[in-house]
Order: sequence, then structure tokens, then C-alpha cells
Amino acid sequence: MTTHTSSICNNHPVLKDPGHKTSSRPLYPLNPSFPTRSILSPYIATSHRLWGITLEDRGEIGSRDSIMIYVCVPSFNAASTVGLVLWKIRQVLEEFRREYQVLVVDDASTDDTAAVLEPYERALPMTLIRMGQRVGHGASLEILVREALSRTDRPRRDCLITLPTDFSVTPAVLPDMIKRIESGADVVVGEALTPRISPAMRGVRRLATWLLRPGVQLKGLRDVASGVYAFRLITLRSCIKESRGPLLQTDGRCADAELVARAATVARQIAVLPLTAAAPDGLARPRERALSLALNLIRAGRSLSIPAPQTPIQRAS
Repeated sequence: MTTHTSSICNNHPVLKDPGHKTSSRPLYPLNPSFPTRSILSPYIATSHRLWGITLEDRGEIGSRDSIMIYVCVPSFNAASTVGLVLWKIRQVLEEFRREYQVLVVDDASTDDTAAVLEPYERALPMTLIRMGQRVGHGASLEILVREALSRTDRPRRDCLITLPTDFSVTPAVLPDMIKRIESGADVVVGEALTPRISPAMRGVRRLATWLLRPGVQLKGLRDVASGVYAFRLITLRSCIKESRGPLLQTDGRCADAELVARAATVARQIAVLPLTAAAPDGLARPRERALSLALNLIRAGRSLSIPAPQTPIQRAS
């Protein structure tokens, strides 16, 4: 396939496949509250691969034993960085030679996010889910989880990896996250307390597991608000089976921590991976302020009731 660069919003690299036939995807219905699983199911996009890549086309990764990676990117008003994130995902995973699909939720963005995403939808093995009105980060994250689960036929092997759109951590960390899953971990927590984060935000994120008490117990983790996690899909399926109604009750970075906490309760192996692959200077920084995050974590800790994980946490050496 011919690869070239096009300038769309801040000169994002855009990959195009001239031979690909596009298909339209409907908006999710306007709904003032996040739909439960029974309501959501009819609106989930059908599973498909773009490019027409089959397992047999991918040489040594063409075995039924190969893992499928679902890279999930919840986005809202991320026009300045989401294109770079998607371009880097493609670059990293093509070099790493793993079968993958990218799932993106555009949470009713009001900037140029939709225009940036459109060419990537044609050029990547990607499904874009557009929301008719904003539902929030937590609901977007749950939609992506349920979408990945609706696609997989091998949940004990396949995995889901979440990435933030602000490029606070680059997709260059994907191979290390995948290797931990392939080595047996059910949950991999990326800790991204890099110098690029402000001292105040870094302090709040280090204290997050303490601020989340008593409702959430995640002793041994130093950063549960990075937005960079990997989950074996069977673990998330077990979480959804145990939930009544929506899986996630919180929003923002609290929803990230909540998803980790819920998955940790059923995981057989939890791994921690320090992330050092920071984004280049000059890109967008996280929007949330340290004080706001601290208050939200405190509220979440008093509203949630999630059992402490029984599995010891394995920290990478």
C-alpha cells in the first residue's frame, strides 16, 4: 500500500489506502444517560477489517494461536493529537507484527476531531464510533470494552489496550504491554509518572490509591490514572458478568482507575510496567487539573465499593 502524508489539522501524518472502499457508520442515538448493555447492543458497529488483511496474509502471525490486540482510544476534542496517536499505533504494531484492530470513540467532539479521524478510518484497521451527544470518558471507555468483547472469539488469548489521546505517553509502549500479556498477565498497569507531568499532578497521581479509599483498594500501585492499561479480554468479560447495569460508574481519570480496580478483582496475574516513552515536547498536555483530579478521586472512593484484589502485584524489574 502506498503511504503518504497529508495535512489535516496541524499537519498530522495521514495514511491513505486508495483501493479501500469506505462504509458509513451510524451515530449512537441521543441518550441523556449511558445505555445499559441491553440497550447498547443493537448500536454496536459490526465487526470488520479494513485493508482486507487475513491471518494468512500476515506470514508467521497467521496462526490461530496469535493474539488479537484491540487498541482502544476514547477521544474528545483531541484534534491536535489524535492523528499522531493513530499514526504511531500503526507504525509500532506493523513493526511489532501483531494482528490488531483500533477502536475509537469520538465523544461528540466540537473541534476538528471528526475531520482528523476520517482518513484514518479508511487507512487503518479501525472502527470509529461517533456519539450523537457527549456521554463522558467513563461511558466511552465502557463502549470500547463492550465493542472489543463483541468481536473476540478468543477472550482468553486476546487483549484490550487503552491509550490516551493527549500523547502524554506514546504508543511506543505497546510492545512491552503486549509482551506482559503474552507472558501470562491478565492486567498490565502502565505507570507514567514522567517529568513531563506537573509536580502537582504527579503528586496527586502518586496518592491516587490512598485518595480512592475506602471504596477502592489498590495497594502496591503507584499510578492508576495514566490511561495506559492492558487487559486480557476474559478478565473484562468476567467483570461485566458480575456487574448490574453499566460496568463503570465514574468519569474521567477516575473511570480509568475504576476499570483497573474491577479487573484486578478477577485477575490471576497483575503486572506493573513503568512507562518511560514520553511524548515529544510541544504537544498537548492533559486538560485535568491536579486539584480537580484529587477531589474526583476522593468522591469516587466514597461512592464505589470494589473488593481488594487477592492477586499479588508483579512489578517489572
